[in-house]
Amino acid sequence: MPVTIISLTLFAALLHATWNALLHGGTDRLWSMTIMCVAIAVTSAVVALFLPLPARASWKYALLSALLHVGYNWCLVRSYQSGELSQTYPVARGSSPLLITCAAALFAGEKIALHTLGGIVLVSSGILMLAFRTRRLAMPGVKQALATGAFIAAYSVADGIGVRLSGNALSYTVWMSMLWGGLMPALYISLRDSKSLLRWRPGLLSAAVGGLVSLLAYGIIIFAMDAAPMGAVSALRETSVLFVAMLGYLFFGEALTFRKLLACAVIVTGTLIMG
Repeated sequence: MPVTIISLTLFAALLHATWNALLHGGTDRLWSMTIMCVAIAVTSAVVALFLPLPARASWKYALLSALLHVGYNWCLVRSYQSGELSQTYPVARGSSPLLITCAAALFAGEKIALHTLGGIVLVSSGILMLAFRTRRLAMPGVKQALATGAFIAAYSVADGIGVRLSGNALSYTVWMSMLWGGLMPALYISLRDSKSLLRWRPGLLSAAVGGLVSLLAYGIIIFAMDAAPMGAVSALRETSVLFVAMLGYLFFGEALTFRKLLACAVIVTGTLIMG
């Protein structure tokens, strides 16, 4: 992978960890996630006015990805309601790179170099090591986190194919994000009501900023998947768990153990092998 793509993907990983920490720190995570999506939809709609439409062949993938993103949001919120940030996040992120690599080979015809596959395995193994505590997975939120990982793999492959058919990575990103951001409030209203969504609450501004950070982070990832193998980009993106482990320690009082440090070393090794 080119050094530029690696650097951009690692920056996106930092952004991703930041908005997840903002979401985890909220008192009403479903509402916070929905506000993030509203900010994403509004920003994407404005940007879309200045861009050409993506190619028609990519439209079905944009819609599919938007629907999968809503499922991802719901599972992520549920996992954070019952588990620690530094436990559930690694399970969700660590389960996706190998799934994406297999799906990309099956549906997109990607051929993965042996050293890249080795790096992906190391990164995924290190991430999953972060999720273990005394040789056992922490039970709260694990099922939801695994479901989140499956949604990550599904929408990543859909976007990886869609962006390559779109003719314009930025156009594809903003249109998919606009669809995704518009669908999430519909889910919220179906589960609760419209009044509680529109009411002013503390944390509204931070949730909106989190949405913009999320949009930037995923836009970088889609750009990277247009230029490099999906599995490798996904594995690099999942190094966000390194930043999450540190944020969990600094802001949420979660332990930074030897096991976590060892897992970080495994992840860095895998990243260097892929690079």
